[in-house]
Amino acid sequence: MVKKLQKMAQKQAAAPASLLDNQLAQTIKDSAQQIWLAGLGAFAKAQGEGTKVFETLIKEGTSLHRKTQAAAGERLGDVAGKMTAMAGEVGSKANAQWDKLEGIFEERTARALSKMGVPTAKDVAALTERVDALAAAVARLGGHTAPAATA
Repeated sequence: MVKKLQKMAQKQAAAPASLLDNQLAQTIKDSAQQIWLAGLGAFAKAQGEGTKVFETLIKEGTSLHRKTQAAAGERLGDVAGKMTAMAGEVGSKANAQWDKLEGIFEERTARALSKMGVPTAKDVAALTERVDALAAAVARLGGHTAPAATA
């Protein structure tokens, strides 16, 4: 634009100053009008394209949102499965440890009771069998049976 004005000024160098000033003013006015119209055109185009771009961005955002939701759902399912498996493993290990602890406790309790002279369930069962056998033998020999003591 400046070059155009310079060329025009060089061609018109011999012309009278007032004519040159009028032409220069008219050229500047025309340039300003063209710049204004170009700006309005750019604004209108940006406004029209902006709506289209905005709608395109909404569509792409919705698509991406769906994809990420699906991927997150799959990952959540995988993680939940792994956590369930890990919980099962931890539970079975804990149960095994409790069973082991229970066995140790029972063994130590039985040893302590044995040291104190308390008969075990096995000893009581054997004694009951002997009493029943003796009661049967007495009944055969004497004919009188006493009621069997139950433990």
